[in-house]
Amino acid sequence: MSQTPYNRVKLARDNSRPTGIDYIRNIFKGFIEFHGDRRFADDPAVVGGIARLGGNPVTVIAIERGHTAKERAHRNFGAPHPEGYRKALRLMKQAEKFGRPIICFIDTSGAYCGIGAEERGQGQAIAENLMEMSTLCVPIISILIGEGESGGALALAVADRVWMLQNAVYSVISPEGCASILWKDAGKAEASAESLKLTAEDAKSLGVIERILSENEIGKKEFYDRIRTLLIEELSGLSNDLDLVSKRYDRFRQIGVDAIVK
Repeated sequence: MSQTPYNRVKLARDNSRPTGIDYIRNIFKGFIEFHGDRRFADDPAVVGGIARLGGNPVTVIAIERGHTAKERAHRNFGAPHPEGYRKALRLMKQAEKFGRPIICFIDTSGAYCGIGAEERGQGQAIAENLMEMSTLCVPIISILIGEGESGGALALAVADRVWMLQNAVYSVISPEGCASILWKDAGKAEASAESLKLTAEDAKSLGVIERILSENEIGKKEFYDRIRTLLIEELSGLSNDLDLVSKRYDRFRQIGVDAIVK
């Protein structure tokens, strides 16, 4: 398969790709899952809790879409409700209280846009995450492992470091959604994917991400071991940084600046 932007989208959506829970199980030790947003319900599309990474406690949060049809239905196909984002924020604020770094795994085509989700404040939940993550005084690393689309992905990506897997995608909207808006024809998704600059290489060139992770041996022990080592090394530097919040602010202010200048 040639690596056109739209083929990258297809690879990112492949049912055989590891999902958030796969990363949690294979990279961390002693994961304990927490449930609920303390307001409405528990959202199975967002999995979060505490674990150990290299012997140190961390908070881990993942958007989970499942593998089988039954799992995907249970996880709402990786489309979180507002209570999922509120659960994530509750865990992040808890991490800040206890000085734990935060690691997020993102794989979603976007936040759920059903009537119930809108009635319960979907937009506000995402906005609160963006605002609160920008001021958290602990290190945050977010990794896009599949699809990363719309505010549903960004709600867990206001981080000190944002990484992407080689065949993950990151965009303001899905190619099909973009094509439906621009041309009233979802069939033109391939053309819209070309324009959205959604590949890992595009994101890195724009300063949206810092690192592209190779997918060699994806799903195997060596693959997870490599990511674990990178996380431990990165956190060792971030944990000693007293200017985390200001540098995080500067990071997002600089996105795309070099590209505009060029």
